[in-house]
Amino acid sequence: MAELVLQRMNEPPASRSRRVLVLVLPDVHALDFGGPVQAVHEATIFGAEYAMTFVGAHERARSAQGFTIADLEPLPEPKESDWIIVPGTESTRLDVLDVPVDWLRAAEACGARVSSVCSGSFALAQAGLLDGRSCTTHWKVVERLRTTYPDATVLENRLFVRDGNLVTSAGVASGIDMALALIEEDQGPKLAAQVTREMVVYLRRCGDSSQSSIYQEHRSHLHQSIHRVQDWLIEHPDRLATIDELAELAHLSPRHLTRLFRQETGVTLKTFATQVRLEVARQLLTRPELQTEDIALRCGFQDARQLRRLWKKHVGTTLGETRRGQAPRARSSDPSRRQDNACETLP
Repeated sequence: MAELVLQRMNEPPASRSRRVLVLVLPDVHALDFGGPVQAVHEATIFGAEYAMTFVGAHERARSAQGFTIADLEPLPEPKESDWIIVPGTESTRLDVLDVPVDWLRAAEACGARVSSVCSGSFALAQAGLLDGRSCTTHWKVVERLRTTYPDATVLENRLFVRDGNLVTSAGVASGIDMALALIEEDQGPKLAAQVTREMVVYLRRCGDSSQSSIYQEHRSHLHQSIHRVQDWLIEHPDRLATIDELAELAHLSPRHLTRLFRQETGVTLKTFATQVRLEVARQLLTRPELQTEDIALRCGFQDARQLRRLWKKHVGTTLGETRRGQAPRARSSDPSRRQDNACETLP
């Protein structure tokens, strides 16, 4: 049983290689380009099967910051498995944006995943990809996108928006959020957490709300011992561990671990472990062949009764209501909750 859970947690949901095509346009912004590129690069270091290529309608492109990106590959024939990234460009030159519209249309038509950062949404709109679709862009050019392309539904105050195989982000740092979310979708939460930690960023997966992934939530600190404990809890959701066992893993005393975990993450050990198990339960609830008792055991709960009680408390709906609809994520933790008893079992 433990092997099944570990396999689900550690293997990517779609273990296939992807070609990542970064479309470099003239006047590209450095961070809009570099943020997602860095995220994909780090993912490959941790084992993701991405093959990243920088492409363009011309062999080189001068950035908005004044440096030149050279040796761009010609635009290849797009494939369904491709992930295309279109970084944003200088907003004062959007009227003369040089976009390979036929290539973008072909990519969208064949089912490739097409994403944009910041004003890169204008390139997608120019190709007609945003007609009748929901999207977002940098706050400074939201009204401009709405006015210029009235057939697009432009949403404000969103980190990123997904509509089918099109993903648009608000720009600059949110391009990293978008890239990390898509890496998690492709490669699984553990690898995405490794990339997030390597890049020293805090990920908010859900672009249109305050929801975030428990695999990255409470990970904005840099304490290696606490990261080690969090990694263990994520990789072993079905196992019950005492504070003493986790303290040994962290090379800390139980009392010090309890205090330090709360200090660094803002939540208690017990709360974090419960949220991890509820997230695993949320994933398993989408499988109709599994009974509630089976799900409870796979997530480390004592029985189905405990799972139902904690689900109602943290999520706000019953398991039955959840299985009839879409499984929501657990509510954010209340940092005012008391610390765990140093000798109790989690949860």
